[in-house]
Amino acid sequence: KMAPYIYTERNGIYIIDLQKSVGMVDDAYNAVADITSQGGTILFVGTKKQAQDAVKTEAERCGMYYVNERWLGGMLTNFKTIQSRVKRLKDIERMAEDGTFDVLPKKEVIGLKKELEKLEKNLGGIKDMKRIPDAIFVVDPKKEHICVQEAHALGITLIGIADTNCDPEELDYVIPGNDDAIRAVKLIVSKMADAVVEARQGETSAEEVQETEEASQGEGPEDIEEIAAKDSAAENEEA
Repeated sequence: KMAPYIYTERNGIYIIDLQKSVGMVDDAYNAVADITSQGGTILFVGTKKQAQDAVKTEAERCGMYYVNERWLGGMLTNFKTIQSRVKRLKDIERMAEDGTFDVLPKKEVIGLKKELEKLEKNLGGIKDMKRIPDAIFVVDPKKEHICVQEAHALGITLIGIADTNCDPEELDYVIPGNDDAIRAVKLIVSKMADAVVEARQGETSAEEVQETEEASQGEGPEDIEEIAAKDSAAENEEA
């Protein structure tokens, strides 16, 4: 199903057509900016090792939500239950801050700290998400198939990076790309975060806007092509 986005095959490795990728990054960028400008929220999802850091860093930079450790079944379709776990997370955080830990038995505090760590790991990126997101940006829809199913069930717009082993029909906005290449993933995720920042510029301080613009200067289609070319070269060397 990814055949239209494949440029050629070398040594059994499919090479993605970068000209198409660049145009589709633009389409996804515009979709994210449009949703954000209307007050919508974006949930960034990427639990594979290559995506975890970029998903957390970029979602935090643009003030959106993320899941980068583990997708818990029902995170969207059973949102009420998830909210009760988030409340528990916030309750323990409050106990740690208001001195409650100081008066509790040491053993109980150790247990609470462990519980807090686990909750923060799984739910920290969505603890301030009060409602179902308007769109989800996903790295590797094949790996995040439960997230994709839940989004379909709820009619949530899906945007994502799809490698040659994925089904592009599962996404509303497809970005063909190597979802195992850390640099390529980081670049595309940062582009989506840029779209959020740009759409919110009216609400953002001048300093923050300036910092974002400085950080993203020189990033464009050339960078995506450059990175993908390097990744292809590296793959060919390995082959």
